[in-house]
Amino acid sequence: MSTVRKSLSDLSISKERLKELSERSDKSIDYSDIPELDAAFFERAELVYPPGKKSVTIRLDADILAWMKAQGKGYQSRINAVLRAYFEAHRHD
Repeated sequence: MSTVRKSLSDLSISKERLKELSERSDKSIDYSDIPELDAAFFERAELVYPPGKKSVTIRLDADILAWMKAQGKGYQSRINAVLRAYFEAHRHD
């Protein structure tokens, strides 16, 4: 299973919709389809930390780097995500 990381800036939601949602009360949220977390859940729960990051120097083709940077903030995370997807797809070869 691979992890997809998104930031709020990746979401396509208007400022008006965000304002509307922020003005809603918590009581107006329908939680009926979400099971309650009981003591048994927390007894089985396991705390899992994401793998740490390591700083490296890497040489990339100029056009690849320019394209990744042109996608906006977070280009290093996107490069990592591409590498992770490749890793996940090939790690059991």
